[in-house]
Amino acid sequence: MSTDYYAVLGVPKDATAEQIKKAYRKLAMKYHPDVSEAADSAEKFKQIGEAYEVLHDAQKRAMYDRGGDPLGGGFGGAQGFGFPGGGQAGFDFTNLVDAMFGQNASRGPRSRVRRGQDALVRLDLSLAEAAFGVTKPLRVDTAVVCPTCNGSGAHEGSEPVQCSTCRGQGDVTSVQRSFLGDIRTTQPCPTCRGYGSTIPNPCGECSGEGRVRSQRTINVKIPGGVSSGNRVHLDSQGEVGPGGGPAGDLYVELTVHQHEMFKRNGDDVDVVVKVPMTAAALGTELTLPTLEGERDDMDADLGTVRITIPPGTQSGTRLTVTGRGIPRLRASGRGDLGVTLLVQTPTKLDEHQRDLMRRLAEARDEARPGISVGRQHKGVFSWLKDAFTQ
Repeated sequence: MSTDYYAVLGVPKDATAEQIKKAYRKLAMKYHPDVSEAADSAEKFKQIGEAYEVLHDAQKRAMYDRGGDPLGGGFGGAQGFGFPGGGQAGFDFTNLVDAMFGQNASRGPRSRVRRGQDALVRLDLSLAEAAFGVTKPLRVDTAVVCPTCNGSGAHEGSEPVQCSTCRGQGDVTSVQRSFLGDIRTTQPCPTCRGYGSTIPNPCGECSGEGRVRSQRTINVKIPGGVSSGNRVHLDSQGEVGPGGGPAGDLYVELTVHQHEMFKRNGDDVDVVVKVPMTAAALGTELTLPTLEGERDDMDADLGTVRITIPPGTQSGTRLTVTGRGIPRLRASGRGDLGVTLLVQTPTKLDEHQRDLMRRLAEARDEARPGISVGRQHKGVFSWLKDAFTQ
């Protein structure tokens, strides 16, 4: 032949397929009629496309190297689009897309076996469980490998067969004529949905999916110190994929319920204790239950804590017990236990108690009905001022 296709692409005769593709991509982008302003760009673009059409195909290249005509008297054996100043070329537009963008027109069959999706479930915890950790059984409903076909999707004794539409390629190509030439469009095969094979006798249990839904129980280990919204990640415990593919992951989102007595504040635990007025005035000791006391697996000695209330304690006083709060999730140590004291004033007194209270008030010069404004007694406003400043 008179045309040296190797010289057109600027590659040696022993060039690899990758070198040919790279050279074509570079030249096609340079001399494309919509890009280049050169007068002979259309003719050069046609020659470049013709050279690539021959050299990228192993059979056509072998025929060309032997001196034959791989195009059979025409470019690709088809009529193409006209270029200014030149003839016609039956150019395969898909090759241009492949060369310019590095894509393959044919993707090949896709696997029936794919990874499953991740799953999310929620788990409720008590405050004690969240504080010190727990292992709890969790009932989950996910896709699992079909026990009948073991994930193949085919009935026992049968197997997938090659698709007659795409002949196992997984995709089909349609050719459409345009002013740019023959444009090929490749899409997944509608018969096999891109798998390259069909299952003529699917499994009756999973209908060819290779997986079925099932409920199962797994044990979830919750670390101590978790809060509402924290998630525990369980690898490969999620949805099994199509075709019995590997399972996704399972995420367990935690919800910690409020406690009837203790209130959580970060890593600290707060509790309000009502103290009788006399105990607050005279001082006393209290034994309080703790969160540890709600766990059977904890040391019994940790189930209570003893608190000393000093004499004259006022309502709202907060006492702190160091290190008896929530264990820190990703650090050592624990928060504190805060005890807020609420001094209670008696609302019902019998006559004897009322008399005692009157005598105490008189002894302390606090009997309001007898308060006078004389020199020997505090005035009303002075008494109120002292009350608010003590």
